[in-house]
Amino acid sequence: MQSLLAKEANLTLHSEEDALDIMVSGLPACIVTPAELHPDFFDLSNGIAGAIFQKFVNYRFHLAIVVPADHAFGERVTELIRDHRSHPCVRFFETVDTALRWLRPLVVNDAR
Repeated sequence: MQSLLAKEANLTLHSEEDALDIMVSGLPACIVTPAELHPDFFDLSNGIAGAIFQKFVNYRFHLAIVVPADHAFGERVTELIRDHRSHPCVRFFETVDTALRWLRPLVVNDAR
């Protein structure tokens, strides 16, 4: 199975345009870490995260965002993570392995 990691495909997620680039990159789904995200992504007051999420939802593309449990992004981000535990398109995970466990069956089913 091809890697789903944005960094291995030299992709970043800094804008809505980057979201579209990910979706046309050939990846069947994508995993990003804070290193691939815009520095202000976790400042929820600026709307960057919401606009990016909406692109993935509109196109029904699966995005996994890996954020460790001990992150320093604040309580609002913790709430966002909690709210997206069962979202059909955009979810947060503490490790790449747990993100892969969610995405692998989806990618296999989409390929059929």
